[in-house]
Amino acid sequence: MELDTGSEERQLLVDRLGTTSLNMEERIEQSADFTELLKRAKEEDLTEIEKSGCLYQAGVDRQGRPVIVFIGKWFKPENVTMDQALLYLIRILDPVVERDYSVVYFCAKTTSENLLSYWWMKEIYSQLPYHYKKNLKDFYTVHPSMWTRLTSWWFTTFMASAIKHKLHNIYEVKELDLVINSTEFDIPMFIQEYDMSINGLRYYQP
Repeated sequence: MELDTGSEERQLLVDRLGTTSLNMEERIEQSADFTELLKRAKEEDLTEIEKSGCLYQAGVDRQGRPVIVFIGKWFKPENVTMDQALLYLIRILDPVVERDYSVVYFCAKTTSENLLSYWWMKEIYSQLPYHYKKNLKDFYTVHPSMWTRLTSWWFTTFMASAIKHKLHNIYEVKELDLVINSTEFDIPMFIQEYDMSINGLRYYQP
């Protein structure tokens, strides 16, 4: 069954703007705003968040699309501002968003200190331009927690319904191999250990 891409495009605009109309002045203003954000993303010192290693590009999926990896446990919102988080996200995403891409979010071992507030998610999502959202084809959450599932439901119900069909929960690391060439990047050992603790050693027998 083919998706109605025209309908998806309209909904992405609604998700961002809260309206079905977009005049030329608004488009120019938004383009100028993002141009400034992109310039800052390339030039500002984002060492604090970069050295955490929480977000990076790693290999491709089974359809040859670039994969962005987010390690939830390594992200500490208390150590960065929302502005820095947005700029670093743009820095990592911008080289790949002109084409289709996928995201893998490893949720294992995350605690309250690793979680984004609803306000942060709303603000960051609203700042991203249309093609960042349109070209995201799949978002995989590995070992989703109850909080992650509830947040995904809330986010796609009230803020971003256009991306709801792109979200997928993965409960075993091995499941990733059906969609992602996971051997192209190193999965942190604590994630593999967590996976073994809940799924059993049989998944790692040769």
